[in-house]
Amino acid sequence: MKPSPLRWVIVSVLILATALNYLDRQLLAALAPLLKTEFHLSNERYGLILLAFSVVYALAAPAAGLLIDRIGLKAGMSLAVAGWSAAGMFTGLVNSFGGLLACRAALGGAESAAIPGFGKANATYLPPREFALGTAVNQIGISIGGIAAPLVAASLAVAYGWRAAFVACGAAGLLWLPIWLYTVRKVPVRLEPRSVAAVPLSGMLRDRRFWGLVAANILYMTMYTLWTNWTTLYFVEARGLTQAVANVRFAWIPPVFATAGGLAGGALAFRLIRAGVDAHAARMRICWLSAVLLLATAAVPFMPSAGWAAAAISFSYFWTLCMSTNVYAMPIDFFGAARAAFGVSALTFAYGAMQAVVSPLIGRMIDLYGFTSVCTTFSALPLIAAGILQVTGRPR
Repeated sequence: MKPSPLRWVIVSVLILATALNYLDRQLLAALAPLLKTEFHLSNERYGLILLAFSVVYALAAPAAGLLIDRIGLKAGMSLAVAGWSAAGMFTGLVNSFGGLLACRAALGGAESAAIPGFGKANATYLPPREFALGTAVNQIGISIGGIAAPLVAASLAVAYGWRAAFVACGAAGLLWLPIWLYTVRKVPVRLEPRSVAAVPLSGMLRDRRFWGLVAANILYMTMYTLWTNWTTLYFVEARGLTQAVANVRFAWIPPVFATAGGLAGGALAFRLIRAGVDAHAARMRICWLSAVLLLATAAVPFMPSAGWAAAAISFSYFWTLCMSTNVYAMPIDFFGAARAAFGVSALTFAYGAMQAVVSPLIGRMIDLYGFTSVCTTFSALPLIAAGILQVTGRPR
């Protein structure tokens, strides 16, 4: 069946959901210096807040993927957005470190459905050559949220307090729901996943490609967690800027380049596949190129000024997302539309589990040795990830 031109309408509505998702998520990073002062947090304790989000995010992701595969995209995304919006609003009402941990854990549980949901939409509405492109355009939403968070922190939070920022941004998700419910009724699907025989879960769990994707995602996405959660703190602690100056002048720039990197990764894959290159071979070429260039992350702490550091972080973020858009398309290549949400949820689980373990470690390393140790160590991990993807094989 020929895909409907309206497929990009529903993709756009889901991009908006992703933007709201990451706005709620990244507000914590943008307001971290203020929250550290109010709640008397060290970098290590701040890392524990990220751990609370990440543990629940990781554990909930497979269940969220299975639920979306079972009840459908419409109901699954509706429940997810309502849940993370409520958690975001309640964050603005907490008065203790424990309350902050609880709200971030709840946010992690609800937000774990977002990326699997978009993967399901990819498989349902887009043809295979557009899978990476679909994943790439979703990065627009991620970047909008990442760009908006420091700007909201620099405006709304300054004028009305950090609590108002969390409540207002959480409430925005509730306004998205009627738009979604209307759109999903109007746009025809390219492929109904229920009409396609699903790969047995036992077969997926025995497939080395499944575990290769999980292992690779754990490694190279350390770059992603570094720049999504620690950029504002880097400019404050390593470059001596205030929170407001860091957010207004620099912290919003790397997410712009992340969007460009995601789009570049999707466009490169689309072009190579149209030229006759096997889909997996095309994705692997892009992953290897990205991994080699990500070695430059080690140079970030040695940049001569905050502006040059922002440029180096942007370069690192660009190639991280160029690689990511292709890795997140691989589960759909391997396991098909009927298992799209669960396949992508495995990567969501891997990312959340990695972030849970790595976040306190990053904080500890920064407290003891500064950002140089983190950037140098993490710069080599994407190469190892690309090697794992290469070894674990091609689609059958």
